[in-house]
Amino acid sequence: MAKFLVSYTWIQGAGQGRERDHTMIRCFAPVRSVHAFHNHTIRFVTPKLTANSSSSSLLSTRREALTVSIVTTTLEILISSFSASSSAAAAAAAELLELPNSGGVKALDLRLGRGPVPVDGDQVAIHYYGRLAAKQGWRFDSTYDHKDQSGEPIPFLFILGSGKVIPGIEAAVRSMKVGGIRRVVIPPSQGYQNTSQEPIPPNFFDRQRLFTTIFNPTRLANGEGSTLGTLIFDIELVSLRH
Repeated sequence: MAKFLVSYTWIQGAGQGRERDHTMIRCFAPVRSVHAFHNHTIRFVTPKLTANSSSSSLLSTRREALTVSIVTTTLEILISSFSASSSAAAAAAAELLELPNSGGVKALDLRLGRGPVPVDGDQVAIHYYGRLAAKQGWRFDSTYDHKDQSGEPIPFLFILGSGKVIPGIEAAVRSMKVGGIRRVVIPPSQGYQNTSQEPIPPNFFDRQRLFTTIFNPTRLANGEGSTLGTLIFDIELVSLRH
């Protein structure tokens, strides 16, 4: 259960030139997923006292009215903070699940497709964002950057089961439906095993940086091979053709 801490402070003006009362409410709402606090501060400034007004009676009236405002505002803040915490917890609960017979590829469906499921021998068209985990999620390629003459992004085409693309992408696409979008984490064993496997970044510098990181001989000799080639792909299955 989420817990909230509310701190209430009343500062009363005194003396000439200090004719206003200030009330501050500080609400702290913990977010379970990151163990941090939301910090909300609300300041209420009451109207100036007039010369003909009774200070004590007006102050009492203002305090009573302010109490109602404090309760209402505090409840709104707590509800808002609780909703934010619940959303964060729900996002954290969405986990990548290992695909069956994939060699350790983990997937999270961002959007479920409604079209057919491809089979080996089908020509599939996909869009993707490719990122390298060893470089803090550096994006080394994206089909959305590959444009035709009209400026439209060109999808990546391949024959499912041909073995020309890295196994992790084939494993991800094989259980998708057309129209779906899936995020996959591909371990090195299901990623690039050589520099001829597709998809290959068309940009020379991106391609060089990608392969020199994955196949770095010094780091491989130090036993870092289990992390260097981990890939993250966001894949959209655009179409297929039997």
